[in-house]
Amino acid sequence: MMGGLLAGTSETPGEYFFHEGLRLKKYRGMGSLDAMEQKSGSGPERYLMSVGIKVAQGVSGSVVDKGSIHKFVPYLINGIRYGLQDVGAQSIEKFQAYALDGTLRFERRSPAAQYEGGVHGLHSYEKRLF
Repeated sequence: MMGGLLAGTSETPGEYFFHEGLRLKKYRGMGSLDAMEQKSGSGPERYLMSVGIKVAQGVSGSVVDKGSIHKFVPYLINGIRYGLQDVGAQSIEKFQAYALDGTLRFERRSPAAQYEGGVHGLHSYEKRLF
C-alpha cells in the first residue's frame, strides 16, 4: 500500500528518463492495467474478477526522482514524529490509546479553512520535501 509513496526512489523498479529538465521515473501501480497485462509483482490477478474481466484500480505514469530511500525514510519518520507531537502523543501506542479513549478528536475543515491554513499572501515560495 506504499507503492505510490516510495515510487521514484532509486531502489524501486522502473526506468529513469528526463522530461522538460526533470529527472523522472516510470511508475506502474499494481492495480494498473499495465501491471495486470504483464502479470508481474505481488499478485495482480487479485484485480481480475471471477469472469476474467480486468478492473483497473491503479495507474501508470511517471514521478519525480526522490533519490535514495535512505534519505526519504528518515524524512517520513520525522513527519510521523512531528504529527504525534502535534496531538500530544509520545508514541504510536499512545496515539492509538488516545484515539480509542476519546482523548484524540478529529475535526472537519472546510476548503476555505484548508486554504487559510496553507501558504498564502506570498509572491512566490518553494516547497521542498527534504
